[in-house]
Amino acid sequence: MASSPIWASRPKTRGLVLDVIRAARSISRVELAAATGLTGATISEVVRELMGDGLVVEAGRGAPTGGKPRTMVQLNPLARYSVGVQLERNTCVVVVVDLAGRQVARTSFQGVAMPPERALPLVAAQVDTLLATAGVERDRVLGVGLVSYGPQDRRAGVLLTPQPTDEWLNYPVTRRLTETLGLPVLLDNDAAAAAVGEYWMGAVDPRSTYGCIYMATGIGGGVVVAGAVYRGSSSNAVEIGHISMDVNGDECPCGNVGCLENYAGPSALVRQALATPGLAQRLGLDPTAADVLTEFARIAAAANAGDTGARGLVERSARYLGHAAVTMACLFDVDAIVLAGPSFAVAGSIYQTMIQQEMDRRMFARRAHPVRIVPSVNGSDAAAIGGAVLVLQSELTLGRPRPDGEARPAPAGAAGLH
Repeated sequence: MASSPIWASRPKTRGLVLDVIRAARSISRVELAAATGLTGATISEVVRELMGDGLVVEAGRGAPTGGKPRTMVQLNPLARYSVGVQLERNTCVVVVVDLAGRQVARTSFQGVAMPPERALPLVAAQVDTLLATAGVERDRVLGVGLVSYGPQDRRAGVLLTPQPTDEWLNYPVTRRLTETLGLPVLLDNDAAAAAVGEYWMGAVDPRSTYGCIYMATGIGGGVVVAGAVYRGSSSNAVEIGHISMDVNGDECPCGNVGCLENYAGPSALVRQALATPGLAQRLGLDPTAADVLTEFARIAAAANAGDTGARGLVERSARYLGHAAVTMACLFDVDAIVLAGPSFAVAGSIYQTMIQQEMDRRMFARRAHPVRIVPSVNGSDAAAIGGAVLVLQSELTLGRPRPDGEARPAPAGAAGLH
């Protein structure tokens, strides 16, 4: 007997219902039917299955509405987990989040500026240790979201850049990490991950279009439309750090000239501080240091404390980023731009104020609507948390394929999560 269309698309139906429950935090079956357009009978059946899988639990009665109080349902956050790994040029952050996207464990370490054959086993060992320390059962882990800088080939699971060493170029990072961990691994851009993490955590209107500027050692960008990351043709979109601020500027390793990152990024500020007479010594900067983030944090701390030299450098960087933010708003007509990443975490107030001023003054559509500049709810770990969220989202959202186009095999104990 032929199945009806609704049951033929059962995984999508389950995903739709589960995502609405996640977004609502707590919701009745009647409200689920209204939100999804599905029949009451379908909602009852899907919710029963989700409860049977342990993904959803009943959460008491709702407020009286003139009749019998409705039974509310919500996610069971402890039912599944995912891991986020944010790989920077010399640092790595690993987080574990539950089904609601809440961070339950975290670790970070330095020293991954080495060939991938040596670095990835270190990353895998840290993931294993963190899961064990947090007491998270492995059969409840959906997978690992590995996020890093671009350019990337997400389908092939490789970085298309020789950073931090030449051996990383075209190295099969997702395949190797999957083999080592025994868990599915998704590769994505750190800025895109940070952007979608805001949606998952309920920090933005789920219907909105918003941007994200992500700043760690470099500068990246992402745009999210109604909960979905704007991908472009190869998932290398919104690389805001490599838009040209000066057509006569110096050549960037990316191939462009006058790139934003070379004027406003943390590495640029460290170079500028080292070249400013007396400033490097006053701030205790180390000209031989490989850890750009630590040196940048010294500059940011001094700027926050009122050092005029350091403040001038940060404000100059913020003005450049303000130009870039206006460009993003003009291209994508966003409602808000989130500032995420470890560099904004240490100097965010200066950047937020100055970028907002530039936006209010110069955005093309400013008379149509404002664009808010806001800090990330996920702080310095926004990319790592976003990486974990991307794994959850690949399981919970409607019709979201894997980057390689194949169906994702469910881990033991997680059958039918779609």
